[in-house]
Amino acid sequence: MILGVFDILNVSLADILDILLVALIIFIAFRWIRNSSALNIFVAVIAIYILMVIVDALDMKLMSSLLGTFIDVGVLALIIIFQPEIRHFLYRIGSETKLSAKSRVIIEKLFGKKVQNLETADLNEVAEACRTMSDSKTGALIVFPHTDDLGYIAETGDKIDATISRRLILNLFFKNSPLHDGAMIIKGSRIVAARCTLPITDRQDIPASFGMRHKAAIGISEVSDADVIVVSEETGNVSFIHRGAVTHIENMNELKLLLGKAFSGQGGELENKN
Repeated sequence: MILGVFDILNVSLADILDILLVALIIFIAFRWIRNSSALNIFVAVIAIYILMVIVDALDMKLMSSLLGTFIDVGVLALIIIFQPEIRHFLYRIGSETKLSAKSRVIIEKLFGKKVQNLETADLNEVAEACRTMSDSKTGALIVFPHTDDLGYIAETGDKIDATISRRLILNLFFKNSPLHDGAMIIKGSRIVAARCTLPITDRQDIPASFGMRHKAAIGISEVSDADVIVVSEETGNVSFIHRGAVTHIENMNELKLLLGKAFSGQGGELENKN
């Protein structure tokens, strides 16, 4: 009787493939949100769906209608609740299937998009500024977007549009400066904006020693292709964040190397290292 209810005797190859694909989607979704606050909601959604399948199989019309109505109304609510996770999910798919850096540069040139890289002189200016801020324990948060447009992030702060200079960076992050709070965005060879607000990560595995700067740096690196430098105001430690992974910087030569690789299209090596 039970076998007849679930129609197990009539399982086809398409049914098996269907089950495997659904299981794969659930596994991938679980892996990407397992450290976020959305995990409990995700588990509840799966439980409700399993209950609905059982109710349909048992031909319980009233419960089936009730659960169907609940799911129809809840779809929109889930899209709103899971908006950050959906954005992160789509970004990860795009980043893992993207073209190589050289191919991307060629396409950008064909479409007339200017390729902006961090020059060696600019890289040295940033590294030396971080060295000084580390020695003086001046907090700093510097964002380096690549192909993603962070215009919506820049709009939350004050437009700068200035040449990269260690003195300017030090002045902007000086404790008594009105622009020292928030993040600085550096695009190409220009300081685009300062005092910008970044999204905070909702990961639950962040070390207790990490403050809001680290959480904001991890957050923006999860929803974009930006790399981030953090200088801790409490310890003076310098960190480099790439796709949510934090690398502690022991010396400025290491920071220069990481930035150089990030802007030379070797971001995949950084991800593998982390």
